[in-house]
Amino acid sequence: MKKLIKLLITTIFLLISFIFIINIDVIFTSKQYIKNDYSELKNVDCILILGAGIWDDEPSPMLKDRLDKGIELYKNNVSGKLLMSGDHVSEGHDEVNVMKKYAINNNINSSDVFMDHAGISTYDSIYRLKEIFGVKKVVIVTQKYHLYRAIFIARSLGMEAYGVSAEDIHYNGQALREVREILARDKDFVKSLLKVKSKYSGETVLVSGDGNITNDKYTFERQDINDYFFRNYS
Repeated sequence: MKKLIKLLITTIFLLISFIFIINIDVIFTSKQYIKNDYSELKNVDCILILGAGIWDDEPSPMLKDRLDKGIELYKNNVSGKLLMSGDHVSEGHDEVNVMKKYAINNNINSSDVFMDHAGISTYDSIYRLKEIFGVKKVVIVTQKYHLYRAIFIARSLGMEAYGVSAEDIHYNGQALREVREILARDKDFVKSLLKVKSKYSGETVLVSGDGNITNDKYTFERQDINDYFFRNYS
């Protein structure tokens, strides 16, 4: 019995150590690519803004801060293209159209704003960034705690990726997000190293073109998402 308890304690200790070692690796690998001075960033294919929830037809406070920073980068000529990536699984939950509408209301040309309707997760968003949208060099906009993972994924998949942090204040529920992020880093560390394919595929839509090609008038349920994106632009 004592041996079993000792084995259990050792296993738990090794598991916790493994979790934190991976987190340290992700953070230290990525932190050098987070830029406070974005004036040095040139020839960027697009600015990727990751979704963060909507409240009715408005961006959540966290998402609004991401959008404001992305729009700031666009207006300062970091890139002439914005890519809004988020969850659009039904008529009642459509992050990306809310994000694009916000950008247009802030005097961004609709043709410069692409939408990835299948950005269901951070990994899916970044995998599809390369494989669907043909991006080689990207600036990712999200909060700093999230940037480490996003940059790690992008660079592991072969992109030249940099990050610019959105306003980093204390949002409601932030403590829980930080805990979840620890586990998410471990999960996406493994997926990135194995280069796991996103389950949401489709035809190539290059960000060098017209963002209006990703406009839609469709709604769909989660179980229909694969069929929807295979038949449409993805």
